Amino acid sequence: MSKLLALLDLRPGDAEDTWIGAASGPEGKRSYGGQFTAQSLAAACRTVDADRLPTNMHLQFLRGGQAGDPVEYTVTRVFDGRTAAARRVDARQDGRLLTTATVSFAAELPGPEHGSRSAMPHDPGDLALTGPAGPAPSMPLDELDIRIADEGTGQEFVRRFWWRTTAALPDDPLVHTLVATYVTDVYMVDPALQVHGHSMKARTHRSGTTDSSIWFHRPVRADEWNLLETTSPAAARGRGVVTGSLIRADGVIAATLAQEGLIAERD
Repeated sequence: MSKLLALLDLRPGDAEDTWIGAASGPEGKRSYGGQFTAQSLAAACRTVDADRLPTNMHLQFLRGGQAGDPVEYTVTRVFDGRTAAARRVDARQDGRLLTTATVSFAAELPGPEHGSRSAMPHDPGDLALTGPAGPAPSMPLDELDIRIADEGTGQEFVRRFWWRTTAALPDDPLVHTLVATYVTDVYMVDPALQVHGHSMKARTHRSGTTDSSIWFHRPVRADEWNLLETTSPAAARGRGVVTGSLIRADGVIAATLAQEGLIAERD
């Protein structure tokens, strides 16, 4: 099994509705935020019927975690209806609460549909392999192909983050959703700094995700090219907000995302 899939393959915990997520990286390194997001979603999905797919997820980062240690996820069954369900997921290490999330699920229903691009801005195969936009987080980068093509400056700055997995993935749509959730947290808050000519790579500011939201619209294939296109509409009080779309190579918008992150000046 790939390292990425191993991170998303939770094992049952000692208590009911608890799950254990594998450690992500070396001892002494801070955990990657996308690990908590994807593993929290994986835990919630273990407690709902298969016909109820995730529609949205909201996660707050309360404390940083240790990459070298496993994470315990406790799922609370908040609601179960005829076509919808809701869950709360708390993540802990050594009893310390690190993140808390809410996840909503719903069966597919007929209705109007929109959300696609008539043309995509690049052929990602023509772009150089770039890796993440900041210091490498504790994640299996050897299983990810990341290519970044930024455009504009100041308020017109746009981050175009192309990605796909190089690891073999099963056809299970939920696995691809979990991988997409995992990948799309890779320094997503960076555009809030880029508006001002700074970056997470330069480490000029204290930075990190404080709150993350995803609305899931359409299926996505994580082993095919996908574009995460993001901008930052506002920043103040040492926090910045970034909004974006996860767009498949065929132009279909698969998910909408928003994050708040710390972008405070260093002392």
